[in-house]
Amino acid sequence: MYRPASGFRRTAEERRDPLLSWNRDDLPFFAAGACHILAFAFMATHPHSGFHPVGLWPYGAEDPGHVYVTDGSWAFDHDGWTPQSTLLAATRAAEPGAGFRPRPIHTDLDTFCARHHHRPRHRFAFDPWQRALRYIARFPPPGAPADH
Repeated sequence: MYRPASGFRRTAEERRDPLLSWNRDDLPFFAAGACHILAFAFMATHPHSGFHPVGLWPYGAEDPGHVYVTDGSWAFDHDGWTPQSTLLAATRAAEPGAGFRPRPIHTDLDTFCARHHHRPRHRFAFDPWQRALRYIARFPPPGAPADH
């Protein structure tokens, strides 16, 4: 069952202290605070996969509350592989008043961070890129044979 990013929001102290935020487990780290890093690391790893980054914008917001990648059917984020319809339904059910709507992101990571008030790589306690790549590798694509 998909676990919406809103269940992993950082505390005010974690938002102020990059090291405290960094020290969270991978799932909450990439659910809230580094979802955009995970999405762009996925795109760098799989540039010709048919996936693209998408932001979930709450109603009236200028910045997305969550970022993931999708090919229109499957989505990938902190919770691994999920049908996009399931991700959207669970996220909207967790915060019914937010009115989340998905919108494609057509910029690079640095531009996205600057435009949408998301922490750029150099503002984390450590560079999160390799951590994101290791996390992505933990989730084989849907239909891929499982390692034994």
